[in-house]
Amino acid sequence: MLVKLHARGLRSLGTTSPGPFVGRISESAGDKGACSGEELLLVKAEASALPPGYLGYLLYHPTDVGSLRDAYVLGPEQRHLQHGDVVRIDPARGGISSIYRAASRHNTLLVTERCDNLCVMCSQPPRVQDDSWLADELERAIVLIPKDAVELGITGGEPALLGARLVRILTLMRDHLPRTAVHILTNGRRFAEPAFAGAMGAIGHPDLMLGIPLYSDLPEEHDYVVQARGAFDETVRGILNLKRKRLRVELRFVIHRDTAGRLPDFARFVARNLTFLDHVALMGLEVMGFAKTNLDTLWIDPLDYQPELAEAIRTLRRANMAVSIYNHQLCTLDADLHPFARKSISDWKNCFFAECEGCARKDDCGGFFVSSSARRSRGIRPLPPGAPTR
Repeated sequence: MLVKLHARGLRSLGTTSPGPFVGRISESAGDKGACSGEELLLVKAEASALPPGYLGYLLYHPTDVGSLRDAYVLGPEQRHLQHGDVVRIDPARGGISSIYRAASRHNTLLVTERCDNLCVMCSQPPRVQDDSWLADELERAIVLIPKDAVELGITGGEPALLGARLVRILTLMRDHLPRTAVHILTNGRRFAEPAFAGAMGAIGHPDLMLGIPLYSDLPEEHDYVVQARGAFDETVRGILNLKRKRLRVELRFVIHRDTAGRLPDFARFVARNLTFLDHVALMGLEVMGFAKTNLDTLWIDPLDYQPELAEAIRTLRRANMAVSIYNHQLCTLDADLHPFARKSISDWKNCFFAECEGCARKDDCGGFFVSSSARRSRGIRPLPPGAPTR
């Protein structure tokens, strides 16, 4: 079932807070911490009365709330919420947004929508605005996330634009969630400043990785894709500075018509110059944002770049580098590439289409972005029993 992370339609039953607020959902009245001002009581059954002491109340059915404030009836799109989830409620708009979902391994924290790149295929085009409130609310949310959370992502925009604020957020995550892996998606340019890279290393987070894109071995081609002159040099210097501080770095390469042709050259460049990287991800296109706007220019069927992809994988593996293929369906990949394919698409935007019915490898396949309804490979088909497995 697809999950809608942001929805409106909350129906207020009484007095509401003057502005948005963040809370953690509890399904059991009397839970420890219920009166700490952090918990939102979720009531699915019909109730004649509600216990006091909660930050707010989320109900499946209307009830008499008396003098209690911030009581809301959930709409159908909001009933995926459950115990342990952390949410943001906007009373004025009747909106509720999931910040952390306890049942999911795909939780990503948006820290800003600003960016200093303008990538031709950006799935979330940047906005020029003061959105520091996002970091304010995330700092409140992080302390509500359970300590057994497996992994959290940090994304933007460009998280490094927060500067010292990003260091503060990561320090908070280190202290409150010491067993939680953190993966930051960043263009890496700001880490060309040695002091900033040093501050990141000084945090001492036990399980931190930075995912940084590089789209060509040629500076001018990378700069064209990200629409920023000098970005290649800054990105590479950023990677070098981060690795000097012993931080883990994943290199990301999105395959589209502007990048597919030099994929083997890119792999040779990486294998010769960046063998110290911790992981390389070769990624399919997500048809959202600018990628959708520029789709006729950017789209290339994965079937048409299989030779280049296979050569790149061979080159990186010969250099003993860890490499994965993200955002591809098994039926679009040569059988020899299946062992490198990963289920990489977040559960809330992952789906399968009618062409996949009856596929013997469906459980192994990463599926599609929901946005793939706009364009997908001519090779999509159900694989028969006995098709190659990992």
